[in-house]
Amino acid sequence: MVFKKFSFKKMVILFISCSILLHAQNLDEVPTIVPIEWLKQNIDNDKVVVVDLRAQEEFAKGHIKGAVNMPGLESLFAKDDWKMPKLDYLKELFSNAGIDHNSLVVAYDNGDFFWAARLYWILEVLGHEQVGLLKYSYGEHIKKNLPTSQTATQMVRKEFIPRVDNDQIETKLSTLMAIGKKTIIDGRAKTHYEGKDSIAKRYGHIPTAQNYACTNNFQVSDEGNHMKDFDQLEKIYKDLPKDKEIVLYCDGGAESALNYIVLKELGFKPSVYDGSWKEWGNDQNVPIENPSKQ
Repeated sequence: MVFKKFSFKKMVILFISCSILLHAQNLDEVPTIVPIEWLKQNIDNDKVVVVDLRAQEEFAKGHIKGAVNMPGLESLFAKDDWKMPKLDYLKELFSNAGIDHNSLVVAYDNGDFFWAARLYWILEVLGHEQVGLLKYSYGEHIKKNLPTSQTATQMVRKEFIPRVDNDQIETKLSTLMAIGKKTIIDGRAKTHYEGKDSIAKRYGHIPTAQNYACTNNFQVSDEGNHMKDFDQLEKIYKDLPKDKEIVLYCDGGAESALNYIVLKELGFKPSVYDGSWKEWGNDQNVPIENPSKQ
Protein backbone atom coordinates (compact mmCIF):
# COMPACT_ATOMS: atom_id res chain seq x y z
CA MET A 1 0.00 0.00 0.00
CA VAL A 2 1.32 3.44 -0.94
CA PHE A 3 0.80 6.43 1.35
CA LYS A 4 0.97 9.93 -0.13
CA LYS A 5 2.99 12.43 1.81
CA PHE A 6 1.24 15.63 2.84
CA SER A 7 3.23 18.82 3.07
CA PHE A 8 2.85 20.96 6.16
CA LYS A 9 1.07 23.61 4.07
CA LYS A 10 -1.50 21.09 2.80
CA MET A 11 -2.09 19.82 6.32
CA VAL A 12 -2.77 23.36 7.55
CA ILE A 13 -5.21 24.00 4.69
CA LEU A 14 -6.99 20.70 5.42
CA PHE A 15 -7.22 21.56 9.12
CA ILE A 16 -8.66 25.02 8.40
CA SER A 17 -11.16 23.59 5.91
CA CYS A 18 -12.35 20.99 8.41
CA SER A 19 -12.63 23.65 11.14
CA ILE A 20 -14.74 25.87 8.91
CA LEU A 21 -17.01 22.97 7.98
CA LEU A 22 -17.38 21.90 11.59
CA HIS A 23 -18.17 25.47 12.67
CA ALA A 24 -20.80 25.85 9.96
CA GLN A 25 -22.45 22.56 10.99
CA ASN A 26 -22.54 23.46 14.70
CA LEU A 27 -23.36 27.13 14.44
CA ASP A 28 -25.09 28.34 17.59
CA GLU A 29 -24.33 32.08 17.90
CA VAL A 30 -23.93 35.17 15.78
CA PRO A 31 -21.42 38.01 16.35
CA THR A 32 -22.77 41.36 17.56
CA ILE A 33 -21.23 43.06 14.51
CA VAL A 34 -21.19 40.47 11.74
CA PRO A 35 -18.14 40.47 9.44
CA ILE A 36 -18.81 39.92 5.74
CA GLU A 37 -16.58 36.83 5.90
CA TRP A 38 -18.74 35.28 8.63
CA LEU A 39 -21.92 35.71 6.61
CA LYS A 40 -20.25 34.45 3.44
CA GLN A 41 -19.20 31.32 5.30
CA ASN A 42 -22.60 30.70 6.92
CA ILE A 43 -25.13 32.14 4.48
CA ASP A 44 -26.40 28.68 3.45
CA ASN A 45 -26.88 27.52 7.03
CA ASP A 46 -30.56 26.86 7.77
CA LYS A 47 -30.28 28.68 11.11
CA VAL A 48 -29.18 31.97 9.54
CA VAL A 49 -31.95 34.45 8.65
CA VAL A 50 -30.76 37.58 6.82
CA VAL A 51 -33.14 40.54 7.15
CA ASP A 52 -33.02 43.53 4.79
CA LEU A 53 -34.51 46.61 6.47
CA ARG A 54 -34.53 48.83 3.37
CA ALA A 55 -37.62 50.08 1.56
CA GLN A 56 -39.34 47.54 -0.67
CA GLU A 57 -38.41 49.34 -3.90
CA GLU A 58 -34.70 49.30 -2.94
CA PHE A 59 -34.88 45.63 -1.99
CA ALA A 60 -36.40 44.82 -5.41
CA LYS A 61 -33.42 46.40 -7.20
CA GLY A 62 -31.00 44.02 -5.50
CA HIS A 63 -30.35 42.42 -2.11
CA ILE A 64 -28.29 39.72 -0.43
CA LYS A 65 -29.45 36.41 -1.84
CA GLY A 66 -31.90 34.70 0.49
CA ALA A 67 -32.63 37.85 2.54
CA VAL A 68 -36.17 38.62 3.66
CA ASN A 69 -37.42 42.20 3.30
CA MET A 70 -38.72 43.97 6.40
CA PRO A 71 -38.87 47.75 5.71
CA GLY A 72 -37.85 49.39 8.99
CA LEU A 73 -40.16 52.39 8.98
CA GLU A 74 -43.27 50.43 8.02
CA SER A 75 -42.55 47.27 10.04
CA LEU A 76 -40.99 48.29 13.33
CA PHE A 77 -43.15 51.23 14.49
CA ALA A 78 -46.78 51.33 15.62
CA LYS A 79 -48.73 53.74 13.42
CA ASP A 80 -50.67 55.34 16.29
CA ASP A 81 -47.78 56.44 18.55
CA TRP A 82 -44.65 55.40 16.58
CA LYS A 83 -43.40 53.19 19.40
CA MET A 84 -42.75 49.46 19.34
CA PRO A 85 -45.66 47.61 17.69
CA LYS A 86 -47.93 45.33 19.71
CA LEU A 87 -46.70 41.89 20.67
CA ASP A 88 -49.13 39.88 18.54
CA TYR A 89 -48.14 41.88 15.44
CA LEU A 90 -44.41 41.34 16.07
CA LYS A 91 -44.98 37.64 16.73
CA GLU A 92 -46.59 37.28 13.28
CA LEU A 93 -44.01 39.49 11.59
CA PHE A 94 -41.06 37.46 12.84
CA SER A 95 -42.79 34.09 12.41
CA ASN A 96 -43.56 34.88 8.77
CA ALA A 97 -39.92 35.95 8.30
CA GLY A 98 -38.83 32.45 9.27
CA ILE A 99 -37.48 33.37 12.70
CA ASP A 100 -37.77 31.08 15.72
CA HIS A 101 -35.72 30.50 18.87
CA ASN A 102 -33.00 28.67 16.90
CA SER A 103 -32.55 31.43 14.31
CA LEU A 104 -29.36 33.46 13.96
CA VAL A 105 -30.60 36.79 12.64
CA VAL A 106 -28.32 39.08 10.62
CA ALA A 107 -29.72 42.57 9.93
CA TYR A 108 -28.60 45.19 7.41
CA ASP A 109 -30.02 48.37 5.86
CA ASN A 110 -29.22 51.33 3.59
CA GLY A 111 -26.29 52.70 5.59
CA ASP A 112 -28.06 54.61 8.36
CA PHE A 113 -27.80 51.47 10.52
CA PHE A 114 -30.76 52.79 12.53
CA TRP A 115 -33.37 50.47 11.01
CA ALA A 116 -31.21 47.36 11.39
CA ALA A 117 -30.32 48.44 14.93
CA ARG A 118 -34.00 48.84 15.84
CA LEU A 119 -34.71 45.29 14.69
CA TYR A 120 -31.76 44.12 16.79
CA TRP A 121 -33.06 45.95 19.87
CA ILE A 122 -36.67 44.81 19.43
CA LEU A 123 -35.59 41.18 19.12
CA GLU A 124 -33.56 41.50 22.32
CA VAL A 125 -36.53 43.10 24.10
CA LEU A 126 -38.54 40.06 23.01
CA GLY A 127 -35.92 37.70 24.42
CA HIS A 128 -34.14 36.73 21.20
CA GLU A 129 -30.45 37.44 21.75
CA GLN A 130 -29.02 35.68 18.70
CA VAL A 131 -29.07 38.69 16.40
CA GLY A 132 -26.21 40.58 14.78
CA LEU A 133 -25.73 43.78 12.81
CA LEU A 134 -23.96 43.27 9.48
CA LYS A 135 -20.76 45.35 9.50
CA TYR A 136 -21.49 46.83 6.05
CA SER A 137 -24.67 48.38 4.69
CA TYR A 138 -25.89 47.36 1.24
CA GLY A 139 -23.54 48.68 -1.43
CA GLU A 140 -20.58 47.82 -3.62
CA HIS A 141 -18.63 46.04 -0.88
CA ILE A 142 -21.47 43.60 -0.30
CA LYS A 143 -22.04 43.13 -4.03
CA LYS A 144 -18.37 42.19 -4.48
CA ASN A 145 -18.24 39.75 -1.59
CA LEU A 146 -21.68 38.16 -1.21
CA PRO A 147 -24.19 36.62 -3.64
CA THR A 148 -27.00 39.03 -4.52
CA SER A 149 -30.38 38.66 -6.19
CA GLN A 150 -33.41 40.62 -7.40
CA THR A 151 -35.78 37.74 -6.65
CA ALA A 152 -37.92 37.90 -3.51
CA THR A 153 -37.27 35.07 -1.06
CA GLN A 154 -40.11 32.71 -0.13
CA MET A 155 -39.55 32.16 3.57
CA VAL A 156 -40.78 29.08 5.41
CA ARG A 157 -42.90 30.21 8.36
CA LYS A 158 -41.60 29.30 11.80
CA GLU A 159 -43.01 29.96 15.24
CA PHE A 160 -41.52 32.97 17.01
CA ILE A 161 -42.29 32.90 20.74
CA PRO A 162 -41.57 36.25 22.47
CA ARG A 163 -40.20 36.38 26.02
CA VAL A 164 -40.33 40.05 26.95
CA ASP A 165 -37.37 41.55 28.82
CA ASN A 166 -38.57 44.87 30.26
CA ASP A 167 -35.06 45.78 31.42
CA GLN A 168 -34.19 46.81 27.84
CA ILE A 169 -36.97 49.38 27.44
CA GLU A 170 -37.75 52.68 29.21
CA THR A 171 -40.96 54.73 29.42
CA LYS A 172 -41.46 58.47 29.82
CA LEU A 173 -42.02 57.99 33.56
CA SER A 174 -38.96 55.83 34.12
CA THR A 175 -36.85 58.28 32.10
CA LEU A 176 -38.17 61.18 34.19
CA MET A 177 -37.20 59.29 37.35
CA ALA A 178 -33.74 58.59 35.88
CA ILE A 179 -32.78 62.29 35.76
CA GLY A 180 -29.94 62.82 38.21
CA LYS A 181 -29.76 59.11 39.07
CA LYS A 182 -28.77 57.36 35.85
CA THR A 183 -26.65 58.37 32.90
CA ILE A 184 -28.83 59.70 30.08
CA ILE A 185 -27.49 59.72 26.51
CA ASP A 186 -28.97 61.81 23.69
CA GLY A 187 -28.12 60.12 20.39
CA ARG A 188 -29.34 62.92 18.11
CA ALA A 189 -27.31 65.30 15.98
CA LYS A 190 -25.61 68.12 17.91
CA THR A 191 -27.94 70.80 16.48
CA HIS A 192 -30.94 68.93 17.92
CA TYR A 193 -29.27 68.46 21.29
CA GLU A 194 -28.39 72.18 21.42
CA GLY A 195 -31.97 73.20 20.67
CA LYS A 196 -31.37 74.61 17.20
CA ASP A 197 -33.46 71.94 15.43
CA SER A 198 -36.30 69.71 16.58
CA ILE A 199 -38.87 67.25 15.25
CA ALA A 200 -41.12 68.15 18.20
CA LYS A 201 -42.85 71.34 19.39
CA ARG A 202 -40.15 72.00 21.96
CA TYR A 203 -36.40 72.38 21.45
CA GLY A 204 -33.49 71.18 23.57
CA HIS A 205 -32.80 67.95 25.44
CA ILE A 206 -33.72 65.97 28.53
CA PRO A 207 -32.01 67.47 31.63
CA THR A 208 -28.56 66.01 32.48
CA ALA A 209 -28.39 64.22 29.09
CA GLN A 210 -25.03 63.99 27.36
CA ASN A 211 -24.75 64.11 23.58
CA TYR A 212 -23.25 61.09 21.81
CA ALA A 213 -24.56 61.22 18.25
CA CYS A 214 -25.36 57.76 16.90
CA THR A 215 -23.60 58.61 13.64
CA ASN A 216 -20.27 58.41 15.49
CA ASN A 217 -20.62 54.63 15.48
CA PHE A 218 -20.07 54.14 11.75
CA GLN A 219 -17.88 55.32 8.89
CA VAL A 220 -19.38 56.71 5.68
CA SER A 221 -17.94 55.04 2.57
CA ASP A 222 -18.63 55.04 -1.17
CA GLU A 223 -18.66 51.23 -1.15
CA GLY A 224 -21.18 51.06 1.69
CA ASN A 225 -21.13 52.58 5.16
CA HIS A 226 -19.56 50.32 7.77
CA MET A 227 -19.47 50.04 11.53
CA LYS A 228 -16.28 51.12 13.28
CA ASP A 229 -14.22 48.54 15.11
CA PHE A 230 -14.89 48.19 18.82
CA ASP A 231 -11.42 49.41 19.80
CA GLN A 232 -12.30 52.70 18.06
CA LEU A 233 -15.75 52.80 19.63
CA GLU A 234 -14.35 52.17 23.10
CA LYS A 235 -12.40 55.43 22.83
CA ILE A 236 -15.57 57.36 21.97
CA TYR A 237 -17.36 56.17 25.11
CA LYS A 238 -14.35 55.99 27.45
CA ASP A 239 -15.64 58.72 29.79
CA LEU A 240 -18.95 57.00 30.57
CA PRO A 241 -19.19 55.14 33.90
CA LYS A 242 -19.83 51.41 33.69
CA ASP A 243 -21.28 51.18 37.20
CA LYS A 244 -24.40 53.21 36.33
CA GLU A 245 -27.33 52.24 34.15
CA ILE A 246 -27.68 54.23 30.93
CA VAL A 247 -30.92 55.49 29.40
CA LEU A 248 -30.71 56.13 25.65
CA TYR A 249 -32.97 58.29 23.52
CA CYS A 250 -32.95 59.96 20.10
CA ASP A 251 -35.59 61.47 17.81
CA GLY A 252 -37.77 58.41 17.36
CA GLY A 253 -36.30 55.31 18.99
CA ALA A 254 -34.27 53.96 16.06
CA GLU A 255 -30.98 55.85 16.25
CA SER A 256 -30.58 55.17 19.98
CA ALA A 257 -30.83 51.44 19.26
CA LEU A 258 -27.46 51.73 17.51
CA ASN A 259 -25.92 53.24 20.65
CA TYR A 260 -27.57 50.40 22.58
CA ILE A 261 -25.81 47.73 20.52
CA VAL A 262 -22.39 49.36 20.87
CA LEU A 263 -22.64 50.21 24.56
CA LYS A 264 -23.90 46.77 25.53
CA GLU A 265 -21.04 45.09 23.67
CA LEU A 266 -18.57 47.41 25.45
CA GLY A 267 -19.83 46.27 28.85
CA PHE A 268 -22.26 49.07 29.74
CA LYS A 269 -25.85 48.62 30.97
CA PRO A 270 -28.02 50.46 28.43
CA SER A 271 -31.76 50.59 27.80
CA VAL A 272 -33.80 52.56 25.25
CA TYR A 273 -36.51 55.15 25.89
CA ASP A 274 -38.75 54.19 22.99
CA GLY A 275 -40.86 57.36 23.09
CA SER A 276 -37.70 59.45 22.73
CA TRP A 277 -37.84 63.12 21.72
CA LYS A 278 -40.99 62.71 19.61
CA GLU A 279 -42.84 62.03 22.88
CA TRP A 280 -40.78 64.02 25.40
CA GLY A 281 -40.44 67.11 23.21
CA ASN A 282 -44.22 67.33 22.72
CA ASP A 283 -45.14 67.01 26.41
CA GLN A 284 -45.26 70.34 28.27
CA ASN A 285 -45.32 68.52 31.63
CA VAL A 286 -41.77 67.16 31.52
CA PRO A 287 -38.62 69.29 31.93
CA ILE A 288 -36.15 70.21 29.20
CA GLU A 289 -32.89 72.10 28.89
CA ASN A 290 -32.38 74.33 25.85
CA PRO A 291 -28.76 75.55 25.46
CA SER A 292 -29.71 77.75 22.50
CA LYS A 293 -31.73 80.00 24.81
CA GLN A 294 -29.04 80.45 27.44
